Amino acid sequence: MSANSTIAAARPQIRGAATFLPPIILLAGAFVAFWLFPYDLGFMTRILIMMVFVLSFDLILGYAGIATLGHAAMYGCGAYAAGLFAIHVSADPLLGLAIGAAAGALIALVSGLLLMRAHGLSLLMLSIAVTMVLQETASKARGITGGADGLTGISMGPVLGIFEFDFIGKTAFWYAFCVLFVILLVLRVVVASPFGLALRGIKDSPSRMRAIGTPLYRRKVAAYVLGGAIAGIAGALTAQITSLVSIEAFNFALSAEVMVMLVLGGAGRLYGALIGTLVFMTVHHIAAGIDPFNWLFVIGFMVLAVVFFLPEGLISLPKRLMRLD
Repeated sequence: MSANSTIAAARPQIRGAATFLPPIILLAGAFVAFWLFPYDLGFMTRILIMMVFVLSFDLILGYAGIATLGHAAMYGCGAYAAGLFAIHVSADPLLGLAIGAAAGALIALVSGLLLMRAHGLSLLMLSIAVTMVLQETASKARGITGGADGLTGISMGPVLGIFEFDFIGKTAFWYAFCVLFVILLVLRVVVASPFGLALRGIKDSPSRMRAIGTPLYRRKVAAYVLGGAIAGIAGALTAQITSLVSIEAFNFALSAEVMVMLVLGGAGRLYGALIGTLVFMTVHHIAAGIDPFNWLFVIGFMVLAVVFFLPEGLISLPKRLMRLD
């Protein structure tokens, strides 16, 4: 057998290994973090939740090319829906996740029918306006949402009826990780499907996709709704684990931070969203601990460095280093 035929025969095995390697690394990383930082589980759980949130934004911006600064709208609605459901209906965590996903998807559908007809600056402004309207509504509806004081009194039952939420945060950590892992696997299937390829085409060349008969508007609305559902799950996780929902869930700064995390890691790569979230939140945590007033300088410098030297995000760093060799 020739060398070329040997390499060709090995390629499917290499691709298969490459497919399973990132999830294995993610799982191994969770076990290592759990073992090394047993007293920082609360912080690591927040990182996992934000990873879910940034993944939802990656689907919208990184794959469909929908630039929005109002992604916190779906996150906040998912948080409030899950919190209210836990207080008034059922404390089952998985049902709460489903309610959060439904709330995020519903808001994304209602607003997306309008937003997906806009482009550029108009889209950015309209997305911010939707979030501000929802934030003001939550602030005024004190009898339902708790207003500026937030929604309190959320008490969750055990996950699957077995795993109780503990004070240290072990159950919360693995609960959030399992949700992240499942969503990541689902999104890997979605972006590799004809629907995901269509989204890439819409982002890269809308006119060409329109010429071959692709319904751009419906595809973009569908992507926005799916991203909204995942953002709603992230909000529901926050409500369930922290037992509190604040109107800050609709804050514009949250949407901006999610965009920064995605830019840092690399948009349109899924794992770039995970890397960007991990780096941003770790640097934020350390820098804010050292200097609570000037930590944004560190974040700003880091973003500028990535944009200038790694325009594809931190996920492209290994490839760049290999080229230097």
